[in-house]
Amino acid sequence: MKILRVIATLDPRHGGPAAGLSAITPALAALGHETTFACADAPVAPAASWNGGAVHALGPARGGYAYSPRLAPWLEAHAAEFDAVFVHGLWQYHGRATRAALRGRPTPYFVFPHGMLDPWFRRAYPLKHAKKWLYWKICERHILRDAAAVLFTCDEERRLARESFRPYACTERVVNYGTAAPTGNASDQCTVWRDSMPELGARPFWLFLGRVHPKKGVDHLLQAYRQLGFESGASLPALVLAGPCSDARYRTRLDEIVARLPPPCRVFWTGMIEGDRKWGALRCAEAFVLPSHQENFGLAVVEALATGTPVLISNKINIWSEITACGAGFAETDDADGTTRLLRRWQLTAQPERDRMHAAAGELFERRYEIARVAQSLIQTVEPFVSATPSPPFHESTSPNDTAYRVG
Repeated sequence: MKILRVIATLDPRHGGPAAGLSAITPALAALGHETTFACADAPVAPAASWNGGAVHALGPARGGYAYSPRLAPWLEAHAAEFDAVFVHGLWQYHGRATRAALRGRPTPYFVFPHGMLDPWFRRAYPLKHAKKWLYWKICERHILRDAAAVLFTCDEERRLARESFRPYACTERVVNYGTAAPTGNASDQCTVWRDSMPELGARPFWLFLGRVHPKKGVDHLLQAYRQLGFESGASLPALVLAGPCSDARYRTRLDEIVARLPPPCRVFWTGMIEGDRKWGALRCAEAFVLPSHQENFGLAVVEALATGTPVLISNKINIWSEITACGAGFAETDDADGTTRLLRRWQLTAQPERDRMHAAAGELFERRYEIARVAQSLIQTVEPFVSATPSPPFHESTSPNDTAYRVG
């Protein structure tokens, strides 16, 4: 199968979608499927080949909408050459351009919302939601309606997606999602990490890994860490915050919390970490912590599971129930009190139980999130649409009481 991925950017600093594509592309190639990327990055940004897939960088994009005048003509000329086209993310120009290029053509396209239909955004950013509602009425709902299927990474993401906008009409499918297990020598990766952090030394630490963004709940994490600092005396792990922060105001707010931490607390900022340093940090961490307010999946959570590291997460990360059910981590509410309970629960967990959690984390990853299984799930899901005879266009219900989604 020839696959085209259409995405605003392949820059990993913009979050999980690029990282997910980086992992799955070689796995799809191993199954005999060829991947090409079309993005709105500047031509100098990505390489001509990215993890085994050809890249057509058609930017630079303009503004947050990521408008690129070169994207639509390229899609018009080439999209029909592929067996399946995948749109990654909503609310930007590349979805609209893909729908326009494939209307009336037999090539199916699929949409990964990547959590962008979660109702949390409506509550957190009401002004932005009002703008999105207008765009939904004009454009976005048609992109989802006309897709062969909208692909969700878990049942909870699919359920929440139905709550944000009306009318909501699409063919829904849930596919496995995950990442590749780390390659290389685990001991060497830990050495790389420790050598890069001499000031941390051998001190135990909790690890936050991801974009330092208000959505991730880092402020609540620091507040909870401060509370435990007052409770724990001298025996408290360090807290490592690893990831880029593009919001200067938010970083200032976090620095103010750090300045008020009691002496047992110690915070280390690393910026973005990659490769062996990242895997070493995940392997060496006592636990991975993410008290996020919203995650459709949480790729960094699964990366932690891949190293056998227990995860301490909020119940707003959509795979939290799968993790707690098998004993690979704890979950609490996404506020300061919930995060405090999360860290306190870990502190009170005896070492034999921690060892069982380490084993459960690795087992869950292999069973559910390992990238070869993810690639097989994706192909099994989309193949019926690729081979099927095109069906008549779907006309959404006009009834105000009809939620108008199609479930398959």
